[in-house]
Amino acid sequence: QVQLVESGGGLVQPGGSLRLSCAASGSIFSINTMGWYRQAPGKQRELVAAITNGGSTNYADSVKGRFTISRDNAKNTVYLQMNSLKPEDTAVYYCNAEIDDGLGTYHDYWGQGTQVTVSS
Repeated sequence: QVQLVESGGGLVQPGGSLRLSCAASGSIFSINTMGWYRQAPGKQRELVAAITNGGSTNYADSVKGRFTISRDNAKNTVYLQMNSLKPEDTAVYYCNAEIDDGLGTYHDYWGQGTQVTVSS
């Protein structure tokens, strides 16, 4: 069994910062790409940022220059530092990871989601 547990969401004023964390645990042989997605009410889930196990990153245009994704491979944890937050960043943020649980095939795993609300 593999679990992804997110933390760090909350309410913040425009211009503020939040840091999300997501820790993977359980039967993990290796982790490939880890990432953050978000889904706002009435909208489709979208990729926010992703990072490979080698450290290559990819960002949505809407967050470039404001958000930074990083990971600690020793802790099987991925982070999302969010600065200069805007009301349009309000969404449920989901952690995603491509994990080989020892059977030789990578599968997608998702966290339960954490609410981020940007409002004055």
